[in-house]
Amino acid sequence: MVKRILVAEDEPNIAISLHFLLTGAGHEVTIAHDGSQALELAGRLRPDLVVVDVMLPAMNGYELCRQLRLNPAVKPVRILMLTARGRQAEVDKGLAAGADAYMAKPFSTRELVETVAALLAPAPE
Repeated sequence: MVKRILVAEDEPNIAISLHFLLTGAGHEVTIAHDGSQALELAGRLRPDLVVVDVMLPAMNGYELCRQLRLNPAVKPVRILMLTARGRQAEVDKGLAAGADAYMAKPFSTRELVETVAALLAPAPE
């Protein structure tokens, strides 16, 4: 089953790379170039996963996570923060904002695909 992924990333080269990697893994991918656009698209598209960069224009990734978690229509979405900010304090802040997982850039493409697969796997019964 194809999963819908929304990528919130303002850096064009990274957005293109993520689109290529995730569509190659069989997912339907939409790119948002700022936090406000990502929030609007999440409400409309109801993705299975949102990949969020912390440093976004219009609304940073932490606030985007908080807003997603406050919206009952998209609250169950899985969230992966993917950012250059890799200090433990930043990781803790991302997880506290509602992220399910946190990866620092630069990232291994294999690790990214594995993390996405794990986040999208059905919950064990």
